[in-house]
Amino acid sequence: MYKRLSIVMFPLVTLALIGASVWGYLEHQDKNKILIKAENQYQRAFHDLSYRMDRLHNELGNTLAVNSTSNDSYRKGLVNVWRLTSQAQSDISQLPLAMLPFNKTEEFLANLANLSYRTSVRDLNKSPLSQEELKTLGTLYEHSKELTGEIRGVQNKVITNNLRWMDVELALASKDEPVDNVIIDGFTTVDKKVEGYSEIEWGPGNLTVFQKNNVQMLSGNEMTTEEIKQKAAAFLNRSDVANFQVTENGNGGTEYQSYSVTASSGGKNEADIQMDYSKKGGQLIYFVKSREVSGANLDIRRARDAADEFLDQHGYKEMSAVSYDQDDSTANIVFVKRDKDILIYPQQVSVKVALDDGEILGVQAAEYVFSQKERKLAAPKISAEEGRKMLSPQMEISEQKLAVITNDLEQEVLCHEYTGKMNSNLYRIYINGETGNEEKIETIRPQDTQAAAK
Repeated sequence: MYKRLSIVMFPLVTLALIGASVWGYLEHQDKNKILIKAENQYQRAFHDLSYRMDRLHNELGNTLAVNSTSNDSYRKGLVNVWRLTSQAQSDISQLPLAMLPFNKTEEFLANLANLSYRTSVRDLNKSPLSQEELKTLGTLYEHSKELTGEIRGVQNKVITNNLRWMDVELALASKDEPVDNVIIDGFTTVDKKVEGYSEIEWGPGNLTVFQKNNVQMLSGNEMTTEEIKQKAAAFLNRSDVANFQVTENGNGGTEYQSYSVTASSGGKNEADIQMDYSKKGGQLIYFVKSREVSGANLDIRRARDAADEFLDQHGYKEMSAVSYDQDDSTANIVFVKRDKDILIYPQQVSVKVALDDGEILGVQAAEYVFSQKERKLAAPKISAEEGRKMLSPQMEISEQKLAVITNDLEQEVLCHEYTGKMNSNLYRIYINGETGNEEKIETIRPQDTQAAAK
């Protein structure tokens, strides 16, 4: 009996072992293909980065070599600098450097991109490069030479020693073992060098993408945890704060020092309300309430009215709805501050409304909080009729307003806002009230104008 059983089972077991071996081999091959593909992508991004930095250094030198009166050549050179810097930033983002302190180099490139872009789009005939700006470009040329040399040194070691970026990823992921890797050491050296470039005068108008919301922007005293509890209770219209949990965030190193509040909505042990408050001034930054929404019973106008009433009750006075977005059961409506008849777009609040009963499920108010300031808004030099002449004659204008927006140079400008239709599309076009230049064009959807309609 056992002999018969073994005669039957032996081929089956053999086939199973062969099948498992083949499957394991194929899995190993697939894994190797994925690893090789990832390694090739890392290598390409790294060598592209080295090439861009070399080109960037040369382009800065070419820009400085032209005659000081050759504004077109300056503009062309600065556009090329901006393009190469942006590409270098993209190359860095494709490398496994997330756990490596490389933020100073990224900030340097971001500042350089901003400086070159802002300068290239400026009217250099009216506002030519100053001696200080030329000096800054000269300093950047020298620093880019140094950085290019460092990255080339890393590149030579990678090529000579056949180093792999996958080893970098593994080394950074290993928390228990000391990191010893040529590539990591090279990039760490680059970042330390950039940290020493403190003498660069980027100019007062150069706003880096790494600029953080600073606590000094806010007014008021620093709040205690108990004061934040009371503010959260007042916002939620509650008297009992027993189940409120408050956590302090940051110690000066975050975007803004804040408190996070977690509370129950009153259901069965559901801690489903989260709120963030600034430590200074105790201003609401963020609020969200998680619950299932059963259907959509409200239309756009009723949802907007519910959000408008909510904002008014909580101290957000003089707000106007400007855009609307809806999923199956909730609506997100953006409101901006209104100063008399002028819309202040930098100061905005986003409100999430449940479409079953109009309950407010979320508020995002960071832009509103950190854009608060006194604005002296003079009458525009360009009239609405003159601004309209800058638009296409084929555009059917349905509405005109005054609005403060942030332009591509990160400057607040007073504009005429025109809403109009052309080629079956709706547009908002912003014409600078001081110069008559076109500042921005936005394509909008029909529901956006419905939400904003009063």
